[in-house]
Amino acid sequence: MALEIRIIGIEGIPEAHAGDNVAELIAAGLEQSGLQIETGDVLVVTHKLVSKAEGRLVALESVTPSAFAQWIAQRYGKDPRQVEVVLRESARIVRMDRGILIAETRHGFVCANAGVDASNVPPGHVSLLPVDPDASAARIRSDLIRRFGSEHAVIITDSFGRPWRNGIVNVAIGAAGMQPLLDYRGQADTFGNELRVTVMAVADELAAAAELVMGKVERCPAAIVRGYRYQPGAGRASDLIMPAERDLFR
Repeated sequence: MALEIRIIGIEGIPEAHAGDNVAELIAAGLEQSGLQIETGDVLVVTHKLVSKAEGRLVALESVTPSAFAQWIAQRYGKDPRQVEVVLRESARIVRMDRGILIAETRHGFVCANAGVDASNVPPGHVSLLPVDPDASAARIRSDLIRRFGSEHAVIITDSFGRPWRNGIVNVAIGAAGMQPLLDYRGQADTFGNELRVTVMAVADELAAAAELVMGKVERCPAAIVRGYRYQPGAGRASDLIMPAERDLFR
């Protein structure tokens, strides 16, 4: 693996609106920043840019909350319309306590509020996760390859909380052009011991690293990770989801 990598924020990406082509927005930012995507790069993109372009914003004034959403909202001091959107985006409520709603999305992600988020969107709106983040990543990658000719990978991210740890961390919810997992099983460590369970979630690691330059308020929704020698392939971020039969916390 590379002993050194660079993380380069792409500034100047225009605000996304429904119907925009994400690759074109990123290309505009690359031109504004004087950057190019090179073969072997990993392009990391926040899901908010993708969700806006894919029309995944909901105006709360258009939402009629159910009785259940109103009960939750009254009990925990929430906006019943936003609670209703969370319930609609949830395949399963995992835990609801102390005003926190942990849900499993239809994608299989387990996260707070089913990924529904009111940050970095116009007032009175909430954003939803892309319908198919892996397909979105593949589309962005294909469009950029046609435009620039470079072979690279794409990761779409969101910020998730973590059990037993304070703070949120960027993770991969969509990926294209790379294997998101690096499997060390069967290899020997420096003492000759065979590794039996070590599988690294490298797509999550790249997503977390890129967030250090993308930030939450810096208006930098994409970054290039350069120098990491990922394994090319048809992997997807959905490969990172723990199968139900192996999930000890289900």
